[in-house]
Amino acid sequence: MPAKQHVVCLSAEERHRLSTIIRRTGSTALQQRRARILLHADISLSGPRLTDREVAAATQVELRTVARVRELYAVHGLAHTLARRPRSDRGRGLLTGDQEAQLIPLACSTPPAGMARWTLRLLANEAVRLEIVETVSHETVRTTLKKTSSSRG
Repeated sequence: MPAKQHVVCLSAEERHRLSTIIRRTGSTALQQRRARILLHADISLSGPRLTDREVAAATQVELRTVARVRELYAVHGLAHTLARRPRSDRGRGLLTGDQEAQLIPLACSTPPAGMARWTLRLLANEAVRLEIVETVSHETVRTTLKKTSSSRG
């Protein structure tokens, strides 16, 4: 069996800190789960050295999760491993505040001739036609209007 690429060797102080996190009610579930994984993966104790598969079974997580936590600890240290990293999939808001401010009155205005009401696709097309935005999807219009407390009738 090949040697593990990222080895977890905790100091006594780190083991104590992780044990405290597991018992403390103020810790997040993510911190507690990662603390359990690190404690089970620790090779510095004289006890049995568990494989990643055994650690995953003991902590009820996926095998890949054990490998990721092990890597985080080896590369970045304990503090970074326990901290929640900011989500990278959250982009900036799709519309600026000014664009939202122009879209909302448009949605509250009377619909085009021949239409009983504004649809999301009509609003998206009209916002592009009026050059409020360069491009916009009907889903962005929906989420923008959902955030407001305006009533369209």
